Amino acid sequence: MGLELRQQLKLSQQLVMTPQLQQAIKLLQLSRLELLESVQQELLENPFLDEKEGDEDARAEETPREEATAEKQAQDELMRDADWENYIGEFSSTSKQSQSREAEIPEEGLSFEARLASKPSLDGHINWQMRLSNFTEEELAIGEIILGNLDDRGYLQADVNDILSQVDATPEAVESVLHRIQRLDPVGVAARSPRECLLVQLEVFGYDDPILYSIVDEHLEDLEKRRYKPLARKFKIDMDELKAYLDIIQKLDPMPGTSYSSTEPHYVSPDVFVYKYGDDFVIVLNEDGLPRLTLNSFYMDDIKSCNSKDKEYFQEKMRSAAWLLKSLYQRQRTLYKVMESIVRFQRSFFEEGVSRLKPLILKDVAEDISMHESTVSRITTNKYVSTPHGIFELKFFFNSALDLGDGTQVGSESVKALIKQFIGDEDPKRPLSDEVIGDMLKEKLDVNIARRTVAKYRSAMNIPSSSKRKQIL
Repeated sequence: MGLELRQQLKLSQQLVMTPQLQQAIKLLQLSRLELLESVQQELLENPFLDEKEGDEDARAEETPREEATAEKQAQDELMRDADWENYIGEFSSTSKQSQSREAEIPEEGLSFEARLASKPSLDGHINWQMRLSNFTEEELAIGEIILGNLDDRGYLQADVNDILSQVDATPEAVESVLHRIQRLDPVGVAARSPRECLLVQLEVFGYDDPILYSIVDEHLEDLEKRRYKPLARKFKIDMDELKAYLDIIQKLDPMPGTSYSSTEPHYVSPDVFVYKYGDDFVIVLNEDGLPRLTLNSFYMDDIKSCNSKDKEYFQEKMRSAAWLLKSLYQRQRTLYKVMESIVRFQRSFFEEGVSRLKPLILKDVAEDISMHESTVSRITTNKYVSTPHGIFELKFFFNSALDLGDGTQVGSESVKALIKQFIGDEDPKRPLSDEVIGDMLKEKLDVNIARRTVAKYRSAMNIPSSSKRKQIL
């Protein structure tokens, strides 16, 4: 059989992720803070992007209408004539999203509360106390080794032998330094167990009752499992006296290092506000702090006088800037349409609260606004809305359905809200079991929910079981 070369035509369809499409998709799923960082990075890299000043709108009213019209026509012409298919410029914010912004002030992007003062660390706070006390140089060296082995709760994660392997000292010297550190502020720090931590606090705070010491020393497991009656019989006390001891123990801090934790609180800035106005709801996008971008007319006027090499670079940056403006507008428009659809589907929630939340899936919203489910999924990721009932993530409004006896459905989040309400109104001495809560849900909603389903929802809300919620007199 002979070999030969042939030419033939073949038609095929192929999906190509252009840089413009990648940029638009990336902008959809960015959170508010990430979007601000992305826009700021583009402002630094693209000379054709400019940020409008706060009073620019007022000055724009004073400019001749012909000049404003000419600038708008120039932008429209750029959007129409740009060769998008051949544009292969790099969307820099995508590849450099995780890089540090060296040109910025370190404080930029932090919350106002985080700028006031640096939070003291646990080891720094204790080290400061040690140096103000009469610790010798050898004791300070041992203390630094101890501080280096503390976890976030303030517990010592090393034994005496581990400490001796890092410093030249005797076991007695290590125990002596450890004993003194445990009595610094916060009291009980560097303890090796919750029992030791609580016993140190009882000593420092002046409690000398032998029954109280015995409860903490020998019966912490009984307290955890709420075995109160055997404790009362053992120490020959009534339940009121036992409750008095428990009140003292509850005032102690079993994790003294958490108040000096290095984790900072995260403050949520809503992307959308929903206000009730009369009998309707008004949707307002939160654009505070987001730069208002425009094309830089100075460079657009000078592009004609550039040589071919510079002109090619300028045209690429012009297309990048114009597409970014278009993608930002499309992002805000999509966010508004999705929020508008959610308000239509979940109107009862905005009227009455979480207990009236209806079942909803991404497909329902996608069909309502004629978009793909993936677009709705991306635009609802890491986005928050401020409602008359609090701030919620957009994903919160999408929940599974439970069938009611009359053929209708109720959202799982509404069931969770009712479970939380039932537990909040229960008698602490006789907490409701999961089976009883299931019966109450059946009576109120006419829905059959198994006990294990109630337990699953309760665990998802970090609510302990009835045995652990029980309180004595």
